[in-house]
Amino acid sequence: MNETFDYARYDRIRPIRWTGVALELLDQRKLPFTVEYLTCTASDEVADAIHSLAVRGAPAIGIAAAWGVVLAAREVMAATSAEALEKLEPALQRLNAARPTAVNLAWALARMRAALKTAGNDWRGSLELEALAIAEEDLAANRRMGALGAALIEPGSGVLTHCNTGSLATAGFGTALGVIRAGVAQERIGKVFAGETRPWLQGARLTAWELQQDGIPATLIADSAAAHLMKTGAVKWVVVGADRICANGDTANKIGTYQLALSARHHGVKFMVVAPSSTVDMATPNGETIEIEERDPGEMFGVGGVRTVAEGIVAWNPVFDVTPAELIDAIVTEKGVIEHPNTERMRAAFG
Repeated sequence: MNETFDYARYDRIRPIRWTGVALELLDQRKLPFTVEYLTCTASDEVADAIHSLAVRGAPAIGIAAAWGVVLAAREVMAATSAEALEKLEPALQRLNAARPTAVNLAWALARMRAALKTAGNDWRGSLELEALAIAEEDLAANRRMGALGAALIEPGSGVLTHCNTGSLATAGFGTALGVIRAGVAQERIGKVFAGETRPWLQGARLTAWELQQDGIPATLIADSAAAHLMKTGAVKWVVVGADRICANGDTANKIGTYQLALSARHHGVKFMVVAPSSTVDMATPNGETIEIEERDPGEMFGVGGVRTVAEGIVAWNPVFDVTPAELIDAIVTEKGVIEHPNTERMRAAFG
């Protein structure tokens, strides 16, 4: 079994590019048919891109927001870092409000604030270095998580993933999809299934496309086919990402994750959550206290811009749900694996 692999072969996509003067974001609303980058030259343009899902995925949101602070800094006239921090705060608040559930967003902005507080006269340069560090650390963490998560999977296993947790959602390689990339390269994963992930179809539009770029065959399924797929025995692991992991191990992720965890437990399928340690929020005790973002119900009324629902129908559109820790077999971060997470094990790993 091959335990090493060529990252370049399985890591070809970069959704976030810093040019030195602007932030370029791969517009994920237009994939898979159009590969086009948005050019952001102001922090409010970055906030709009985050809110509109042009850039998405918890780690990628944090990285984009960090570069948004760098852009905001270019519009601020301040002699000292303390003055700059005060003047930048409105832009930081607008970035933070773009997506409230993903803890990586607030985490990245907190890092940028901290870097500014300790910066010298070249505080703009310090912010740029911090944003670059956030991106580079994320890529390294993803590769580490890929190796740790793949090691849990028995050779030849089928896996099911949800939403998009790959290069598009991160600095590169991916979280849950990074585990899948490593598992395929090491011949631990024999078959990959991707749920379509309504209403934005991140699995159908993004995950299937990403895997296709790397030459990894994937079978797309309707979200409602997941339990039946598990019943056939074709899946040994469900591997998903996270937008927030609580102090007790409860996990918020894309809507539909909770029902996958319930189905997995019923069918004896193991359930893995893969996310960087920046996604762990030890200040949030459990999933009941997570703010669940709700988006425009109009997103439910059609597919690909074509309306499929009669006029006058009411819809409910929560973006995330919470999977209780007792349904999770393993949480994988770059710091290690927490099996059967609970408050005690989370505290031991993250303090």
